[in-house]
Amino acid sequence: MDTLDALEQTIRDRRAGDPASSYVAKLTAKGRAKIAEKLGEEAIETVIAAVAQDKAALTSEAADLLFHLLVLLADAGITLDDVRAELARREGVSGLDEKASRPA
Repeated sequence: MDTLDALEQTIRDRRAGDPASSYVAKLTAKGRAKIAEKLGEEAIETVIAAVAQDKAALTSEAADLLFHLLVLLADAGITLDDVRAELARREGVSGLDEKASRPA
């Protein structure tokens, strides 16, 4: 099991835990909108670190971003395998063509 798979399992295990002792449970209890808001904050911090060309900060913020994305995906009932399948479906397709094929 790789690190992301292990993290995904830990997040799923902690979602129903005690919000007083688990950040995942606390964030989950606040609802999907709050989880999405936190993901957005982490995305902005990742962009700031990238623009600043701060490799250490970018690495740290990318980890935070992935963590919060996994929390959101778990809340939505979407797994990393679902995301992997979607990426596999897109493999070999031009990004421009793939984007153009999406409904407006």
